[in-house]
Amino acid sequence: RDPIAVVERTMFLQNQFPYLEVRRPFIIGTRDHAWKATLAHHFASLLHTKTGKLTRVYTQNIDGLYLQCMTLPEDKIIPVHGTISKITCENCGEDGDFDEFCDEVKLSIKDIYGIDETAPRQSTHILCKACGLSTVKPATVMFGGSLPSEFFHCAENDLPSLDLLIIAGTSLVVSPANSLAYSVPPTTIRLIVNNEPVGEALGIDYSKGATRDIFAQGDCEHVFLDLMCLLGWESELASLCDRIPDTSSLLVQKRLKELSQRN
Repeated sequence: RDPIAVVERTMFLQNQFPYLEVRRPFIIGTRDHAWKATLAHHFASLLHTKTGKLTRVYTQNIDGLYLQCMTLPEDKIIPVHGTISKITCENCGEDGDFDEFCDEVKLSIKDIYGIDETAPRQSTHILCKACGLSTVKPATVMFGGSLPSEFFHCAENDLPSLDLLIIAGTSLVVSPANSLAYSVPPTTIRLIVNNEPVGEALGIDYSKGATRDIFAQGDCEHVFLDLMCLLGWESELASLCDRIPDTSSLLVQKRLKELSQRN
């Protein structure tokens, strides 16, 4: 009746099955790399390794795909709403082993989607090894839960000296993550990478006379591919082809072929 109830903390503390049954394929798929980091993810990684200028990545996504970018230190990533790729107990806060938890999910949680013939017919509880309660889950923020303290601490320290804020693939309507857009100094350049204008109510200026806001309209993969080529990272792009989604790989191969023909 109410899909939001599945991710409510009060519901989970009473019964872990709705959350884990809905999330089952995503938990296991994350461990099995069913989805690949995109060009946008790797752009951040290359920005760090090639220039040393990356302060932080703040992401509202819970998919943990940034962790596939091996050259991007984990302390550079702030998953504002948590991540599915780490395990914690909602009751006592004890961290768990992700691979071990995925094995338990596969053996103990039924498949409501009917795609895994090896799944059990009924779910059985997965218990926290520290407190013994059935409150262990991926470290995603639930309704009624608190955001990671790192978000507030890092934002307070990162934003005052920021030269450039890249805002990509977001509606900018979810608070407090959207506060980053207006908490930077007035001298900070804001680059918005999106299909449509966002954040006008937050002060982002899309007029022709805008002095600090730049709108790079388009799909994130196309825009970040353009940026990587402009920065001269063609050789790094070529090495990414087998680590990104097939559609992105074809996009890169086509672009590299065009560049080689021009030369």
